[in-house]
Parts: sequence; C-alpha cells; structure tokens
Amino acid sequence: MQLKPNGIGALLARDKAPAPTASPVVPAPQNAATLLAKSFAPVRYVIPGYIAEGCSLLAGKPKIGKSWFVLDAALAVAGGNGGRMFGVQAEQGNCLYLALEDNERRLKSRIKKVLGPFEGGPERFTYATEWKRADDGGLEAIEAWIKSVPKPTLVIVDVLARFRPMAVGRNTAAYDADYQAISGLQGLASKYGVAVVIVHHLRKTAADNDPFDKVSGTLGLSGAADTILIIDRDGQGTTLYGRGRDIEEIETAVVFEKSSCRWRAMGAAHEVRQSSARKTIMEVLRGSSTAMSPTDVAAETGMKSGNVRFLLRKMVEDGTAMKADRGKYLLDVSTPLTSLSSLTNSSTGVHQHTPGPTVVSQPLPMTATNRGPSLPSAPPFPLPG
Repeated sequence: MQLKPNGIGALLARDKAPAPTASPVVPAPQNAATLLAKSFAPVRYVIPGYIAEGCSLLAGKPKIGKSWFVLDAALAVAGGNGGRMFGVQAEQGNCLYLALEDNERRLKSRIKKVLGPFEGGPERFTYATEWKRADDGGLEAIEAWIKSVPKPTLVIVDVLARFRPMAVGRNTAAYDADYQAISGLQGLASKYGVAVVIVHHLRKTAADNDPFDKVSGTLGLSGAADTILIIDRDGQGTTLYGRGRDIEEIETAVVFEKSSCRWRAMGAAHEVRQSSARKTIMEVLRGSSTAMSPTDVAAETGMKSGNVRFLLRKMVEDGTAMKADRGKYLLDVSTPLTSLSSLTNSSTGVHQHTPGPTVVSQPLPMTATNRGPSLPSAPPFPLPG
C-alpha cells in the first residue's frame, strides 16, 4: 500500500498535479469612478526609501558588493544591528536568504562581520545555500516558506543565474525567457505582499549613459520586476540608483565600509558629488600662487573642463571664489584679510568691474618670486562637504 505524502512534500506534489479543466473566467471591466472610490494602503517599505514590497532586481558588476548589500538588508529585517540599515529602521519580520553562491563557512564568516563580534544571529533570519530552480519546485518551496512563518517580510535570491530555469524551449525568444525568469517571483511578491530581492549582474563592457540599460540580458528582466536597483561605480564614486513602478526614483551616493562590511548612504548623489568637487577645486586654488583658468583646474584635478567651469561660476555667485582676470579665478579670501583688501570694494566687498572683460581694480600684491598674489594657507571659512 502506497503511503499518502504529507507536509511540504504533499504541498509540492499537489501543486504539480494537473489541474482539472475549467472554463476561463473573464473579469468584468470596471469604470474609473469605481476605481477612484476605492482606498488602498500606501506602498510599504521594508527598508524605507530603498526596498519596497514587490519584486526588486538588484544589479551590479561582479565583486562590487551586491551580496553584502542584501545580507545587511536581510539581517536588519530579522532584527540584527538594531534592525537598521542605511541609518533607517527596517520593517521587522521573517527573512529567507538564498545564498546560492556561498557555502555555510563563507556565509557564517560574512554574518559575523556584518553583525560584529558581540551580537548573536537573529532567529528570524533563515537561509539556504542550495535550492531548487524555479521550474523544478523552487517557486513552490518559497511559497511554502512564506506560509510557514509568522511574518514573511523579505526573500533574497542571490543569484538569479542559480535560480532561473536551466533551459528554455527552442521557440522561446530571449526577451520572453528573461521575463519568465522573474515573473514567478514577482507573482509571489504580489500575492503575499512581501519584498523579493533578486541579485543579478551588469554587463561587464557596458558603456551606456543610463545605468538601467546596463543590466545583463534583455529588457525582459527589467520589465518583469517592480523595481530596478543598480549599484554602479565611476570616477566620482559609487551610486545606488533605483527606479520602479511604485517608488520614488533613487540616486544615492553610497560607500562600502570595509571595517564593518556594510554599505553607508552618503546622501543625494548630485549634492555629495558637487560638494566633493567644490572642495577639490578650492584646494587646488588655495595651493596655487597665481589665478587659474578652468582648463588649468581641470588638468590639476582630472575633472571635466565643462564641470569645472560650471562650478567656478557657482562658486563666484556664492562668494566662495572670485574672478581675478579674464577667465581666471582665485579663492575669495579678500573680505577678512587686509592683505587682499584692494581686490574688493571696501563697502560692499564685491569686485570692481569696468565695462568689457572682468579686470581687477588694483594691482595684485606680488610674492618674492614675482609669480603672482600671495594667498593665505587656508581659507577663513570651512570647506563645504
């Protein structure tokens, strides 16, 4: 006599059994007035500002720190590190972390680094280093886990290549195959109101200006996910980009702290980058014995000449720098220093201008080497940023 399967095995066997044939149910269309009369709960964030309920695809180049990012998120949701990530309080609940590129030894080492030596592992953090693929019971097993815990909140799939179906039919287009690789997880996220984060890669040779176009594969992956998160690094630093159906667009400057193995949010990328660039320009101007052109500053800093020219104009407007000659700039240190008081109007503290090109109203004091104005070693105001 054959025994009847039970437990999760029964669930998986039942899900795989052929469904009885039934007539398709066509939903009745609704009108706009009915829709506007309905009330919906606001979008729920698991990590406020960054990870929302639904299916998120997190992509980045190899070894940039994607696994550290999702591990930190999973531990924070489960109560580790005070339940905080990026300085904000995570929603607390049960987490499933599928570390499909790790073994237990490596995962243990990483958890200890993220949590620190004095914190035990949170019990609501559950993991697996092996898992069936999506078309071989993997989706059903995730659903079984969701049903088995008190508060399913976050599921991490690290990485997509180890979870998606191994092969697709000959007649399946690449776009359709990529879409199907994500759609099953997106369906579970929508059905149960949990956050699912899938780790993926960027194309190694990508040179697109739009970071969202760098995701490896076709647009089917981006089309199926609710949110796309990108960790990308360039000459100005590392940025976390985010774009989705229900979230505000994200462009946050981030830094990976090797001492704690955690990512830290620095602030809006454009503000952080501009602050850093202004500080660099100020340091170059301060160290020069003569006024400098934007081209000179760009050569010293490695920045683009157009960016330097834009920032120098802004710095003149806010009083951080001053125009000393045609197209050349100095730090604006004249107001508190009598040695350069001849450069400004004594009553207004602004430059004297004559019609035509900008000129300095009084001769500049010269150094012993006759190379230009003698500048103080430090500006009388704090450097921005």
